[in-house]
Amino acid sequence: MLLRHHEKTQELEYRQQKAVHALREEQVKNQHDTELANQAEYMKRTEREMRKKHALELKQQPKSLKQKEMMVRKQFRETCKVQTRQYKALKAQILLSTPKEQQKTVIKKLKEEQRRKLALLGDQYEQSIAEMLQKQCIKLDESQELQCQQMKERLQYELEILIAYQSKNKMQAQAQREREKNELQDRVDIRKKLLEKKMLDENRRFIEERGERIRYLHEKQEKELEDFDEESVRQGFSALAIAEMSLALGDMSRDDFDGECSLSGSMLSLAHSNSSTSFPPNSV
Repeated sequence: MLLRHHEKTQELEYRQQKAVHALREEQVKNQHDTELANQAEYMKRTEREMRKKHALELKQQPKSLKQKEMMVRKQFRETCKVQTRQYKALKAQILLSTPKEQQKTVIKKLKEEQRRKLALLGDQYEQSIAEMLQKQCIKLDESQELQCQQMKERLQYELEILIAYQSKNKMQAQAQREREKNELQDRVDIRKKLLEKKMLDENRRFIEERGERIRYLHEKQEKELEDFDEESVRQGFSALAIAEMSLALGDMSRDDFDGECSLSGSMLSLAHSNSSTSFPPNSV
């Protein structure tokens, strides 16, 4: 009975612990799945925001470049004005120092030289504007590409940190479950050993009590036999005669048994009468 109760209790404890562990494991799994889903959504949202930011920068780039181009062209116009003033001053100086018949030829050469310088200056400024636009576009592309690369590395690092944390958490939970299983097994083993010891003690006590009871019964039976023998002797019966008569009765048939019983009864009555007459006169 005690072993069956122990086995039922053990089975109930194992079943309850298994259910608790399964519930904890399911909760951890759901938590990790939720964390990974949130991280994935965060990564997608960050990438979308980065793309929107880059698109806005590309959209605003022409305006910025236009402003810079206008600044360069304004600088070009200022340079042209300076060149024109210098040309006029040089022209006036040459007209004062050059004979009148040569002035036309000199002025013509001077104008050609002025046109050539302005055209060269214009080409230089146009090339400068083109190089500036190209460099600005390359710089923006490189900057955006670097930002994307840094963002991807950061998001990947955060994901690896999350996965490592979840793995560590899962290992700790598994170790906790194993520790609880071992503790339960130890408790069950200890309880079983105590129960077996108790059963052994009770069995030994039962054997001792039974032995004591049997000994007491033997002593009681021996005492009763002794009392019976004493009473039989006192009544005039012999234990040897009773034994011989019992053997004889066992060998006789049914009919002989009835007749013999009558004869034995008469003999016993006669013996009893003889024993009565043998008593002293004043003993009755």
